[in-house]
Amino acid sequence: MTLTRRSALLTLSSSFLLAACAKDDPQVSLEAAVQQLQDRIEAKKTSAVMDMLHSRFRAQAELDREWAQKTMTLLFLRYPNVKVVAVTRRSQVDPATPLSGQTEAQVLLSGAQGLIPERVAPYAITLRWRREGDDWKLLDLEWQ
Repeated sequence: MTLTRRSALLTLSSSFLLAACAKDDPQVSLEAAVQQLQDRIEAKKTSAVMDMLHSRFRAQAELDREWAQKTMTLLFLRYPNVKVVAVTRRSQVDPATPLSGQTEAQVLLSGAQGLIPERVAPYAITLRWRREGDDWKLLDLEWQ
């Protein structure tokens, strides 16, 4: 077997192992879900973000999935580039119930040309997650 084939096989095997570990480890899969949410927002994929929202999703305790969809659609049309910069981010699975998780982050959002944040101070956000099968769904979003 050539060195190139061995490298490719090793890379492929490692990818499968990491994917398997992510499914088995709730902490790893929660962190992957947070990154996936950020990636989907930056790619302006409204339907893909909506797939990650729990059926009982709430933002600021009163806004629902319909609000989220309308808001994303309008913002994605208004801004040609959307960038989410996580200044800090910490996710944790609830040890008492591994079906619940929480992410706390400080984020800067930029639009327009994607160069300048919309405001100088980062938003303090809290995301509460609920695990359904192998997937984490965003149940609650709060920001300041």
